[in-house]
Amino acid sequence: MKDEGQAEVIAFLKTGGLLGDPDAVAEVTTHISHLLLGRKTALKLKRALKRPYVDFSTPDLRLAAAEREVELNRRTAPQLYRGVRRITREPSGELALDGGGDLADVVVEMARFDEETLFDRMAVAGTLTNELIETLARQIADFHRGIEAAPRNDGAAHMAGVLDVNEAALAGGDVFADDAVAAFNGRFREKHAALSELLDRRGRAGMIRRCHGDLHLKNVCLVGGEPTIFDCLEFDEDLGTTDLLYDLAFLLMDLWHRDLRDHANLVLNRYLDLTGDEAGLPLVPYFMAVRAAVRAHVAATVAADMDEGAEEKRAEATNYFDLASRLLDERAPLLVAVGGLSGSGKSTVARMIAPRIGPAPGARTLSSDRLRKARYGVSPQTRLGADAYASAVTAAVYRDLSERAGAIVSLGHAAVADATFSTSEERAAIEAAAKQAGVPFRGIWLDVPADELVRRVGSRSGDPSDATPEIVRRQIANTTGAIGWAVIDGEGTAASVRDRVLAMLEETRDESTP
Repeated sequence: MKDEGQAEVIAFLKTGGLLGDPDAVAEVTTHISHLLLGRKTALKLKRALKRPYVDFSTPDLRLAAAEREVELNRRTAPQLYRGVRRITREPSGELALDGGGDLADVVVEMARFDEETLFDRMAVAGTLTNELIETLARQIADFHRGIEAAPRNDGAAHMAGVLDVNEAALAGGDVFADDAVAAFNGRFREKHAALSELLDRRGRAGMIRRCHGDLHLKNVCLVGGEPTIFDCLEFDEDLGTTDLLYDLAFLLMDLWHRDLRDHANLVLNRYLDLTGDEAGLPLVPYFMAVRAAVRAHVAATVAADMDEGAEEKRAEATNYFDLASRLLDERAPLLVAVGGLSGSGKSTVARMIAPRIGPAPGARTLSSDRLRKARYGVSPQTRLGADAYASAVTAAVYRDLSERAGAIVSLGHAAVADATFSTSEERAAIEAAAKQAGVPFRGIWLDVPADELVRRVGSRSGDPSDATPEIVRRQIANTTGAIGWAVIDGEGTAASVRDRVLAMLEETRDESTP
């Protein structure tokens, strides 16, 4: 359905030459926009409407919003956002593109991309790779670090405002029972109160910035084979200005909701590798829960206005409501160390068990290889010289590993430390970090035959580890001392080793439960 007064504009745009063949133009209408899709160009026309959360009721308001949309989205997708085009009413009464007459309407002109590369579609198709996810995490980290910080004192108040909106939207609806909504809201308020000091502290530290605001899988696509973030929340500066981790949490929640938990954990870890924002980890499950609650109330509100498809939308609302509740559940912190000689599969196992340990979206993984590369300011895949492996450097890396792991679990999150741990001193230090933090520790030693270790190391490439077959042989020749950790057979597929490790963790958890 066209908004009043815009049918003429849409007909003009379809035949005005920007989109090519008018018969090949596809139309899509969203809650606030009309999209006209040509073969190489897309035009986004803001609907002439006024809602409690947005006002596009006049051409001037739509012009200001369109200009802001282009300005904000060029931060992450300059190749997609070509600019703003004015539709004017000429003295003849005809519409013109960028003419000299009065402003009649405005469109954002964008380059068309292949919709099959939208990440939500790729998630359904099963084509989201670890490489794409890691690249996306790096892009988000770079984007967040590049946003100007504006310290403020209202971090807790800002998030309380989001809870206010959620509660108002859920009140009086017929999807959820009143007592369930009351309990739901109460849990959020309780969690918010516990985190208020941290929220305010982060605001003062400049961690609240003008972010993307709508960072979920449907707003990421591939352009030239690279993940590209687009379509930010442009019409509400307050909603778009938020804690950096709340911005990230939308993507984490979306992946978690789709049962892509390995990807969600990978995003968090690669993001933290670059930002070092581990002090904010207690907020992540809460932020994910708030994002799920927002989706729940939006789906419930949409369902109330639908006839056909209402039941499906109600089920979606219930699904998000239940997810938000689960994300608020407490999960105990745990420190797991995965050791073994080079080639034993430590890093792979650490990555694969992390999503299943501790609060969502799983444990923070700390790799000695990555910490060493970060110490020298190079990428994880850059090979370092022999001086980077001097005993003093190695001691500093292991000290950093233990200290950071201890700090993370002290915050109530979980950590997985991934290193060779070939000496009794290194193993004792990571155990001591857990003891000092007052959290359980589980040590895992992956046992793989010597010839298999040499074969694996000799065949890998593009790995953060700089180990060579010769280094492995020297490791084998040295004594590790008595291994007091659980020794796990490291042969077989990565999935089979992961399952053995998880089974051991579950057994020891049960044994330690009163």
